[in-house]
Amino acid sequence: MEGSRKADNWVCAKCSAELVPKNKIFSYMSMTVSHEVLRCPVCGMVFISKELADGKMAKVEQMMEDK
Repeated sequence: MEGSRKADNWVCAKCSAELVPKNKIFSYMSMTVSHEVLRCPVCGMVFISKELADGKMAKVEQMMEDK
């Protein structure tokens, strides 16, 4: 996702506002990682895609738990 690109018709289930790309900081087991995700500009709800959850997030989680 590029910072200026709008989400492809994803809308917030709570606010019905169009989601926009935004950098988000995630914390897990004292580790922080920044990643661009879709976010509601009204309520701040974040959309985590299946690809991100099953891919990068799962790998980071496994690495941290293996330590």
